[in-house]
Amino acid sequence: MKQLLSLLILLLLFSEASAQKVALVLSGGGAKGLAHIGVIKALEENQIPIDYIAGTSMGAIVGGLYAAGFSTDEMEVLFKSEQFKFWATGKIQEEYRYFFRKLEDSPSWLSLDLERREDKLKLLLPTNLIPEEQMDFAFMELFASTNAVCQYDFDQLFVPFFCIATDVYNNKEVELRSGDLGEAIRASMTFPFYFKPIVIDGALVFDGGIVNNFPVKNALEAFKPDVIIGHKVANNARKPDEDDVMAQLENLIMQKTDYEINPEKGILLETSFNNINLLDFNKIDIIQKAGYDKTQSVIDSIKSRIERRVPLHEVQKKRQAFNAQKPELLFQNVQVEGVPDPMQRKYIIQSLKHRSNIIPLDELKKEYFKLVADPQLRSIRPISIYNPENGYFDLHLKVNQEKPVEIKFGGNVSTKPINQGFLSLDYRFFNNRAYTLSSNIYFGRFYSSINLGGRIDFPTKLPFYLSGALTFNRWDYYSTSNEFFFEDVLPPYIIKDENNVRLEMGFPLGTKGKLMLGTSYSAASDDYYLNEQVKKTDNADNTLFEAFAASLRFEENSFNYRQFPTEGISTFLGFTLIDGNEDFTPGSITAEQVESHRQHQYYSLKGNFDKYFKINNQFTVGLLGEAVYSNKKTFSNYRSTVLNAPGFTPTPYSQTIFTDNFRATKYVASGLKTIVHLSDQLHFRAEGYAFIPMRNILMKDDYLADYNEKTFSSFNFMGLGGLVYHTGMGPVSLTLNYFESKDTNLFMVFSFGYILFNKRGY
Repeated sequence: MKQLLSLLILLLLFSEASAQKVALVLSGGGAKGLAHIGVIKALEENQIPIDYIAGTSMGAIVGGLYAAGFSTDEMEVLFKSEQFKFWATGKIQEEYRYFFRKLEDSPSWLSLDLERREDKLKLLLPTNLIPEEQMDFAFMELFASTNAVCQYDFDQLFVPFFCIATDVYNNKEVELRSGDLGEAIRASMTFPFYFKPIVIDGALVFDGGIVNNFPVKNALEAFKPDVIIGHKVANNARKPDEDDVMAQLENLIMQKTDYEINPEKGILLETSFNNINLLDFNKIDIIQKAGYDKTQSVIDSIKSRIERRVPLHEVQKKRQAFNAQKPELLFQNVQVEGVPDPMQRKYIIQSLKHRSNIIPLDELKKEYFKLVADPQLRSIRPISIYNPENGYFDLHLKVNQEKPVEIKFGGNVSTKPINQGFLSLDYRFFNNRAYTLSSNIYFGRFYSSINLGGRIDFPTKLPFYLSGALTFNRWDYYSTSNEFFFEDVLPPYIIKDENNVRLEMGFPLGTKGKLMLGTSYSAASDDYYLNEQVKKTDNADNTLFEAFAASLRFEENSFNYRQFPTEGISTFLGFTLIDGNEDFTPGSITAEQVESHRQHQYYSLKGNFDKYFKINNQFTVGLLGEAVYSNKKTFSNYRSTVLNAPGFTPTPYSQTIFTDNFRATKYVASGLKTIVHLSDQLHFRAEGYAFIPMRNILMKDDYLADYNEKTFSSFNFMGLGGLVYHTGMGPVSLTLNYFESKDTNLFMVFSFGYILFNKRGY
């Protein structure tokens, strides 16, 4: 009888243990939340069951991935990948940077939209620092097939799951247990000002950590587990003092969270870090190991509390069975929301599908990022809905159009006399075609310009654009000294006024390239002195060159930055025919010279190759090659010949000084760039370039010009070394620049912003 009673007690205990249900709750905490991966890994290795999982912010990402059938190894691979780095920073991978739809580069730092509200014009400030399109597509790609399996019910996932978001208007938590899994996770980790909030079920939602960063009570109510394991990597904001603005803001935004767990209900794990910041995702090995070690250190206590065991091979078998149900991501129907005009919707759908009926994921991703590059569209959030009847996904695009009017501010601030301001005003609209009207103004001592232009894009099967521009340019080149900072300068010794009208037609060639046909008229008036002995009362010599040009050009560009890039490729190959008239008027110094008139008909062929090769995470090497060949004859004198010769200007500062040694009608040049990455935004770069003219331009008697009979008889060197920090607005650089010349050789330049100009006529 006693043996039977003991057996019954053992069976009862076994049945209770086997029925024991465990919920895992994961806190937010930015990059520190990667420690959750180590916790899950340790629990699985020790056969501790995870029957439910919940989280907030980073805890929602890790928990959601686990619930979607990702193993801890797969999560580690994902968070270490370039893919994660791109969607966490909002940068577009090189292979998806669509150059064809990119408008001309400008030195803008900040863009503001202008909108009419209540009969008043209002400037709209940016709402987020990190572009969201990369992350939105990644979440759709990661979770679309999972949604098809669970049928948008999070209780039907590999492990039942929920996450917490914050209703912005009502300032209260929202518990997300159904719907689109990617949207739910995206909402839970949308930290204010970093990422743009999204709308779910009519509510604008932000990061759940604002109101509930550790949803233990929610998990107890939703899942009713026997035991709960909570892992936290965050704490409430510290008490601020009167001088700590960031701490004050954090206390205003973040509500206090209860990070405790009743010992009768479960177990609290805490992994603390002293040197991990919010975005230190590159420290994943250290972070996830800390979570793993913390769990292993208390595993005996966990095992004593949770008697039920689930062998790892059973978990893996269940995961494989769940993942085997996921359908392939093939898309058929496309719908557009947020665009009322049917012609505009047609433009978007046609730009995405063209004439394809079924779109595979790789093709969709390429076309999606082409749309992202469209200046007419502010944001595009893709939502996929599985259609079990045909086995394909329907794609719903939630589109926000750009406001019609955009204002941009920018320029360059430097310790050299090349400071400039920039202001542009663009007006955009589209129906079955996209229209962009542009205007800008540069103002500064060295460079000033006004530009008016427009572009029409046609989303045909082979897209193309037509563009035109009217531009007034002026460059004032100053004599410089070898003072490192804030030097005094003489009056300009070369003034180049150049006005042009350009027409262009372009076609895409792949993702990175485009083919352009263009024609232009330009009038370039150069004031200069043939004799260096100049007085303030002297009048400058002048050469006016009016020309018509026709060109055929191929251009490719996938650089990650407009200036001081660290990855990508830029190539150019162009053939130009020029027909022009030159008029020379002598100044007071060269009164013995006579006015002259010449006609010039010539061609120019130019090629450029500039590519960066990543050696490892710390080092990148760049290679540059450039060549120009032209049958242009000499102009009326030496100075006008040099002024109208192509120049080799591979560095930003080289575009702001005039050196005869780096100009020729025929030349080859090459360069090597070495980049040492000190962080994601800070790097040191050293660049060296060799310039070899095929035939030097020589000064003869009476200031006339001629070409050297000897070919490749000289060699000139240019170099740069310094630190560059890429901010969200523009690069900050401190560089030492070297130019091989008879005068000043070294220039130390501290600069913030971009050295970019409007285009010339040819």
